[in-house]
Amino acid sequence: MKVAEVMTAPPVCVAPHVSLAEVIRRMTESAVGSVLVVEDGALRGIVTDRDLAVRGMGEGLGVSARADEVMSPSVVTVEATDDLQSAYRTFRRTGVRRLPALDAGRVVGVLTIDDLFLDVFRRLADLLGPVAWSVLREPPGPPSETGA
Repeated sequence: MKVAEVMTAPPVCVAPHVSLAEVIRRMTESAVGSVLVVEDGALRGIVTDRDLAVRGMGEGLGVSARADEVMSPSVVTVEATDDLQSAYRTFRRTGVRRLPALDAGRVVGVLTIDDLFLDVFRRLADLLGPVAWSVLREPPGPPSETGA
């Protein structure tokens, strides 16, 4: 399975000069915990909810501060065409919770730890469905003659 099959797309992106108020609005509207900072098509950084709390509010910045004042500029990425196992290794190696996904250098999505959890839950449901049916299904006909 490829990263593109599990990632969230399209990603929520903002320009570096956008205010933190706008970043928060976009995160709230899209129900996401981060936005990618993109300029001229190139990924410049990421702003997470933690960045807003620690670098924004924690350092006394107001909502008029710019996204590039709180963003993390060093962003670990994956290719959308990478195998999902490669992404698992990247998450383990780096400790990040979000990986922007690129296609030929262009941002096309974001793979999050939550996306991986949902994938695992879907796979388990696929496996458990037939097992649950076979366990819960009772054979047709009258009750057995053993008195049960």
